[in-house]
Amino acid sequence: MSKLFACFAKDESGATAIEYGLIAALVAVVIIGGATLLGQNIDATFNEVAGKLVQGGGGD
Repeated sequence: MSKLFACFAKDESGATAIEYGLIAALVAVVIIGGATLLGQNIDATFNEVAGKLVQGGGGD
């Protein structure tokens, strides 16, 4: 029985899978944050252009 526990203690494949899972989750959070920020900036730019078109604004 002790050999089984020793073998189980040396097996690190589960820990490696958890580490890869945490890295993937972190990358996903960064991508979502970047896409949200970029989307807000693009939305603001389109709204600014649309406002100038409605006002008939010329070139600055």
